[in-house]
Formats: sequence, structure tokens, C-alpha cells
Amino acid sequence: MVSSAELEKIIHAFVSSRLDYCNALFTILDKSSLSRLQAIQNAVARLLTRSSKRAHITPISYCLHWLPIDFRIRFKILVLTYRALNGQAPDYLSKLLIKYTAARCLYGVYYLTTGNGMLYQTYCDMTTAGGGWTLVASVHENSVYGRCTVGDRWSSQQGNNADLPDGDGNWSNRNTFGTVESATSDDFKNPGYYDITAEDMSVWHIPNNLPLEFWNMEAAAVLRYHTGNRFLRLYGGNLFQLFKQYPVRYNVGSCGDRGPAIPIVYDHGDKESTRMLYGPSSRREFEPGFITFRAINYERAAMAICSGVKPTVGYNTEHYCIGGGGYFHPDQCGDFPSFDYDRLGREQGWSASREMTEAAVLLFYR
Repeated sequence: MVSSAELEKIIHAFVSSRLDYCNALFTILDKSSLSRLQAIQNAVARLLTRSSKRAHITPISYCLHWLPIDFRIRFKILVLTYRALNGQAPDYLSKLLIKYTAARCLYGVYYLTTGNGMLYQTYCDMTTAGGGWTLVASVHENSVYGRCTVGDRWSSQQGNNADLPDGDGNWSNRNTFGTVESATSDDFKNPGYYDITAEDMSVWHIPNNLPLEFWNMEAAAVLRYHTGNRFLRLYGGNLFQLFKQYPVRYNVGSCGDRGPAIPIVYDHGDKESTRMLYGPSSRREFEPGFITFRAINYERAAMAICSGVKPTVGYNTEHYCIGGGGYFHPDQCGDFPSFDYDRLGREQGWSASREMTEAAVLLFYR
């Protein structure tokens, strides 16, 4: 005759150990599959306590201090996580965890997952207009003197070529590039650009090469604003879908055939300071207080975003709009097509200010 103590040892050796072995993998099982494992545990619990098969299992499990199967799985994962975070687990487990502590728990680097399960890094702003802004892209001009050369990912890296009207096509494709930390020193685009379904946008013009930890300082920004009318719901929920409707492509339409112009709410700056960021000649052509998408100039070159302004008269949008397709007038091709037309930063004629030209444009969704 086997005693209760011996029977318990046998059950733990041949049943419980098997139920617990690699049970973290059971998180993907449905309730039907887990119920089969639970039935096994219930059977041995009644055997150990010599209870009737009709006896309710909850008080029996409570008496034995046995957790239900789904709770055993969660408990195992939580214990492993705790040990990994506190140096009590093997290195190969600890290295799988990414521990993040946000500065003041208000903003910083986070990891998100796409609908297809892809993990990616982003920067979240939790302070502007109620927070919840996710960085999806940045447009950085690596050389204002280059003309659709290497680094002009938001126009063309393949030269100024009318036979490649879309250029690199990154406004409406699923290419990704760059890193969060270098978003003010190089172009950046993460999967959130096409995967997130959003309602509004926030745009920050941040000086080139400014370290990430200083981005959220309002005084550091050249210009910051956001939309508040949920306009993205009308255009598919993100820029990827919007630019499918309004392609950034050479010769896609005539001058003035632009996309939507959306009113903005200023977070740093105002209409007058926005006007002054662009050249005197440009100021005659736009109205500040908007963000405009897919503007087309006299030469039928398309630009993706007119930041802070809406073209109203004249179509020299290459001097105050960014991004583009694959072909411009020979003196205009690039991510900031012709911001340097009358010499960089001299604030004369058509040239944009040095502050605007030497700042990366960060694009956020909410």
C-alpha cells in the first residue's frame, strides 16, 4: 500500500513535472487545449486526496496549494522575469529582456509591435496636448548642396531623373531605415509609419544632431505644432495611406494641384514666427498656420509636406516644402529641394532661414 506522502512524490515526479516542463510555451494554447491539461491535474488531485470524481475541484486544489494550469503558466513566466531582471537568471534569459525607465515617466524610447508581430523602437511624447504621440519618421537634409544624392531618402538617391518619377518612393512604401537615436542626424522611418492607424499628427523641427534626451525641451525646438481635427481618419489613418491617394511623383498633376491643407495648433512658435522661418519671396506665396500635403510646383515636381504653411498664390513650393519625387528643376532636387536658392541661411530672396534648413523634421502620430 502506497502512503499519501509517497503518492505525492510519485505524482510530482511523473505528472506535475511534465505539466510544468517548458509550460511558458503553453501561452499560445487555446482554452480547449488547456482544459485537457487541467483535466489531468484534476484527476491526480482527486487521486491524492482520495476524493470522489464528482467532488468540486476548487477546494481540493486549494487544500493542496495547487494553482490551476493557466495560473501555473503565468506564475512561471513572472518568476522567470523577476529573476532575469534581478540578476538571478542565466545571461541568455536576461539578455532577452529590454528594461526601460522613462525620464520622469513622461517621454522617451519605447518598443512597439506591429500587427504582424514585428518589434520596433520608437520615441513617445507624453506631454504635448495630452500626450500619446509616437515618432514614425524624420526628414533630415544631410547636404543642402547635394542634388538627389545618397542620403536623400525622402526624394531620390538615384539622381535627378525624370525616368524615375517616384524617386525612392519612401512616402508610400514599407521601407524602413535609421534609428531613433539618430533621427536628428539622419533620415528615419520605422514600421509605425505604415502600421499605426492614427487620427492626428505632431511635427517637430529640431536642430540637427541634437541628442535625444533634449528633444522634449520646448526651447530647443525651431518649430513645434500638432493637428487636432482627426484628419487622418479621412485618409486611411496614416501618411502611408494618404500618399497612396496623393502620390509624391513627378508630373502627377499640374502646379497648384495639391493635397489637403490641415489647420495646426502651435506648441512652440506662432504664425508670424513660422513666416519668418522662410525667405521673403516665399512669404508672399503661403499662409502660415497649416500643414499641407503633396504640393506641386511650376515645373510639375511634387513635394510631400509644406510644414506650417499652405500655398495660396504662386507655385514655387520647392523653397518651403520638403520631400519629393524623382525629378525637379536641376537646381532643386533633394529632401529640402531648394531651401538654399539664394545662398544658405542668408534669409534673402527664396532661401529659407538657417534654423529651418539645419533642423530635422520629426513626424509623430496619435
